Amino acid sequence: MKLLFLTPQLPYPPHKGTTLRNFNIIRQLAPGHQIHLISLVGDESELEQAGPLRDLCATIDVRRAPHRTLTRRGFDSLTSRWPDMALRLWTPALRDLVRDTLARESFDVVQVEGIEMARYWLDAVGRPECRAHVRRSVFDEHNAEYVLQQRAFETDVRRPAKWLGGAYSFIQWRKLVGYERRCLGAFDAVAAVSEKDRAALLRLAPNVPIAVVPNGIDTALNTPRTAPAAGPTLVFTGTMDFRPNVDAVTWFCAQMLPLIRAQVPDVRLTIVGVNPSAAVRRLAADPAVHRTLRVTVTGWVSDPRPYIQEAAVYVVPLRMGGGTRFKVLEAMALGVPIVSTRVGCEGIDLVPDEEVLLADEPADFARAVVALLRDPARGAAMTQLARRRAEAYYDWRVIVPRLAALYE
Repeated sequence: MKLLFLTPQLPYPPHKGTTLRNFNIIRQLAPGHQIHLISLVGDESELEQAGPLRDLCATIDVRRAPHRTLTRRGFDSLTSRWPDMALRLWTPALRDLVRDTLARESFDVVQVEGIEMARYWLDAVGRPECRAHVRRSVFDEHNAEYVLQQRAFETDVRRPAKWLGGAYSFIQWRKLVGYERRCLGAFDAVAAVSEKDRAALLRLAPNVPIAVVPNGIDTALNTPRTAPAAGPTLVFTGTMDFRPNVDAVTWFCAQMLPLIRAQVPDVRLTIVGVNPSAAVRRLAADPAVHRTLRVTVTGWVSDPRPYIQEAAVYVVPLRMGGGTRFKVLEAMALGVPIVSTRVGCEGIDLVPDEEVLLADEPADFARAVVALLRDPARGAAMTQLARRRAEAYYDWRVIVPRLAALYE
C-alpha cells in the first residue's frame, strides 16, 4: 500500500516515546509498503541526521515547527476555543503542504500520529479535493489526552502551590473533551495504546472503531544485563521537562527516598533524561538534598540503557499521565525489577507481585523498593517473567501487524 504518515517530529533518532513508536512502526511496515512522511522539525538540519529514515521512506517533506511563548499559551488558554494541543504544532506552512500533497496524490492510508497533528486532518478532510484521494484514514492516538489533563488537575488541586498548573489543566481538560471527540469522529479507524485508553476514548465516541495497538520494545536490541547491579542504585528515565515526570521525581525525592535511605543508607537515585526542568535540576544542585539523598541528574544521554542496566530497581512513581510507558517496557526487556504506582504501569499487562511491585502510597512504595534491594533473588525472578511477557506481547514484530489490520 501507499501510506502517508503525519508525525509531530522526525521519527529519528528514536530517543523518546513518540519517536520510538513512530520509527518502529515505520521500520516494521517499510518492507511491505511504500511510505511517505510529512513531519515538523526544529531545524532543517535534522533531516541530514535522519539517515535510516531516508532508507525507509519514499519521500520525506518537512516544515519548521512553530514557536509559542508561555505568555502566548496562557493568552490562548483563556481566549481560544482550541485546546493547547491543537495550537501547539499548528502552522500554515504545514497545513498548506498537507493540502497540496493530498490534492495532488492518492494514498491508500493516511495515518496521523497524535492529537497535535489531528487538526491537519480535520482541515484536509473538509476539502473534497483532499478527501477524494484517500481510501482510508487512521488516527494513532498516543494518549487519551483529556484523561491526562483531568488527572493532572485532580493531583494539583490538592496542593495550593500547584493551583496555577491545576487551573491550566482544568481548562485544557474541558476543551479536550470536545476536541478529542471531534478528532475521533473524523477518522475511519483509531488505534489506542491500551485497553484503558480505548475505554476512555469510547466514552467520547462510542461508535468509532477503536483497536488496541500498544507501545512496544525491540527485545532483540534490548537484552537483559549480564553483570549484577551497581550497588543499591535506583533509576528513573524519561523526558524531564514533561510535567508527569517532573511531578514523579520530585514527589519521590520528597516522600519516598528519605524512607528508603533510613533503611538502606547508601541508596542512590539517578534521574536520566533530556531537558531536566529547574525543579529536577535542584534535586542534584541543592546541597541539602544531594548530600542527604544522593541524587544524580544526567540530562541528555545518547543511550539510557547502561544506566538502567546498572540499577538494582527501576522506579516509576507517576501520579498523572496516560497511555503506556516506554520506560516500563524498557526495564522489562533489560531485566531490571520494577516498582511502580498503578498509574505508572497502566496499560501494560503485568502480574502484581510476580512481574512488578505496585504501590500508590509513599510508605508502601518505599517498603517495596527496600524489599527488592534486600532480596536480589526475588528481583531476578520477577525480571525473568517480565522479560518473557515483553517478548510474547510487546515486541514490535507482534504489535505492528495489529496496526496494519486497521488498513483493510
